[in-house]
Amino acid sequence: MVFCGRVNPTTGALDWVEEGEDYDYHQEIARSSYADMLHDRDRNEKYYQGIRSAVKRVKERGEKVIVLDIGTGTGLLSMMAVTAGADYCYAIEVFTPMAEAAVQIVKANGFGDKIKVINKHSKEVTVGPDGDMLQRANILITELFDTELIGEGALPSYEHAQQNLMQERWEAVPHRATIYALVVESRRLWGWNKLFPINLHQGLIHAPAEIQTCPGAPSVCDVQLSQLSPDDFKTLSDIMAIFRVDFSQQVSSATVIHPVKFTSVANGAAQVVLSWWDIDMDPEGTINCTMKPGWLYPTDHPVPWRDHWMQCVYFLPEERKVTVGEELCLTAYQDDYCVWYKLIKPGLEKSSSVSDERPVCHCGAHIIWNRTRFGELNDQGRMAKYKAAMSKILTPSSVCLCISDGSLLPLLAYSIGAAQVYTIESSSMSKQVMEKLLLTNHLKEAITVLQKAPESITAANLGDKKVSALIGEPFFTTSLLPWHNLYFWYSRTALSDNLAEGCTVFPMAASLYVLAVEFKDLWRIRSPCGICEGFDVSIMDAMIKKSLDFRESQEAEPHALWEYPCRALSQPVKVLQFDFTKTVPANDVKAEGSMSLVRSGRCHGIVLWMEYQLTEDISVSTGLLEVSEEKGDCQWYPHSKQGIFFLNSDLELGPSSTQTYSSVSYQLTFSPKLGDIQMSFVPNS
Repeated sequence: MVFCGRVNPTTGALDWVEEGEDYDYHQEIARSSYADMLHDRDRNEKYYQGIRSAVKRVKERGEKVIVLDIGTGTGLLSMMAVTAGADYCYAIEVFTPMAEAAVQIVKANGFGDKIKVINKHSKEVTVGPDGDMLQRANILITELFDTELIGEGALPSYEHAQQNLMQERWEAVPHRATIYALVVESRRLWGWNKLFPINLHQGLIHAPAEIQTCPGAPSVCDVQLSQLSPDDFKTLSDIMAIFRVDFSQQVSSATVIHPVKFTSVANGAAQVVLSWWDIDMDPEGTINCTMKPGWLYPTDHPVPWRDHWMQCVYFLPEERKVTVGEELCLTAYQDDYCVWYKLIKPGLEKSSSVSDERPVCHCGAHIIWNRTRFGELNDQGRMAKYKAAMSKILTPSSVCLCISDGSLLPLLAYSIGAAQVYTIESSSMSKQVMEKLLLTNHLKEAITVLQKAPESITAANLGDKKVSALIGEPFFTTSLLPWHNLYFWYSRTALSDNLAEGCTVFPMAASLYVLAVEFKDLWRIRSPCGICEGFDVSIMDAMIKKSLDFRESQEAEPHALWEYPCRALSQPVKVLQFDFTKTVPANDVKAEGSMSLVRSGRCHGIVLWMEYQLTEDISVSTGLLEVSEEKGDCQWYPHSKQGIFFLNSDLELGPSSTQTYSSVSYQLTFSPKLGDIQMSFVPNS
């Protein structure tokens, strides 16, 4: 057994949990994206076509075909190569459980004598009579890409393999990759990176200049851009090919600058770069696999779905006004692991006044707030609800204490007229960001920021006064699933001695809702593959299922469902209620029942979310906003992640139909001690 330190997101405590020795092993497999990739039929078909083409070219030169497959996974691409006529394949896989599965899969499909699985990193592979490879290869097959193309270290791996493991002349599948970019103005996307002026009860609240000029987090935003409406952005450039990587030539992982001149096609504010890539599987470019978003396809053309390769959103370091017809230069900076962009005047791309350093957050806000949180803070409709609700509960004599990370509610409370306002921040960085915000808006003396655990708050911290209004959104940076923000409830309980008699608690309550859904595509990440392009990979299915059954299949996982279309098959059901006006109970809170499936379709899973009752007549939802009457299409709150519980029956039997199942039974238990919710959902005939 091993002990794992795990933060209890609801209590904020570090719990030491005893786990089996295989815990990490099962976690890695259960959370892998192998099934998603194997369900990507477009990817598989294009790779197969490219491999056949490469094998044919080598054979036409009269050479023996030796393949090097880096990142083989299940061994699928190696099996394709042997089927296409390769004489021998070296399949490299660094992840031990997957390498062991690949050995079994290769053997079960009858390729054990022609494929050697090597459980090493490609940089550790040796060549020679006593090496891992008897000879160098003349076809290089890889699938080392991520949404950004090079974020998984593809370039260093290519560079090493080409220098040390390949013959002087080689073929590559894919043959080349091209990065594309589109410059746009988008208030929605820009609102994931900047804090807009906020209209409170009296006047505007402005973000510190340090936040507004900060380039933001260095990590790229990977997004299902197909779900972003073209109405959400204004195009300021044509689609540009930024740079290409030819994998049949020696690749370098050195930092490179790629300046691309263009003419602006519209007036606007250049804020964001949308980017994606495609790969040509052959030298002629006749076999192409593209990651372009769905709105670039013809209306009647099917759009391939994949979650392992999405599209990128890059934030420019600063907003720049552009006019139609203006000559500009979009400069991409590419190192061995990532890409970043700057928009400059033509001719200055190599100027010493333009830094080529990778963007790093210097304001702190992009470290404590992710893009979802920025979007939530900029949601004026949501803020209007808090404003209306707080105006009902606060008075000029209110002593107000806020419990939420990086919240604007303390500023709203002061704006409404509360006598004294305090706010608790969970970290020193969060405290610094809040103090900068207060200083910018001349409120540093009006609002007191405390960096203390709620149970450590004393009367002296509150000016020897009792709190008459305890407020929260609630939001905490440690929260992963919707109910993790119940940390507010624990904090309220810990603060009981500091609350005045009749203290108003805001929100007053919370409810957990569930909904049975059919996903358009997301079900693929949990569905077995069976036969893939004619090869039996069911050994991998069994391995993943075993790891899921270890724990993952009994838990919900967070997803931003605005990116993943689904249909409601049931009505939303309120399953658990939490009364914040009372302290956290000592005993478990349980709920059981069933929800009827009212629409036909395939029930893939259950969505869970929280709704907060601010006052008797005002509430805010972190989940379902609307369901269309006709088809049951769901609209989700875009600034929170929802929880998804995938049904076990789907994993074992494939998508289940509501013609077979009429309802789904549920059992949920909220454990105050564990600070989490245990759940079970079972379809009923």
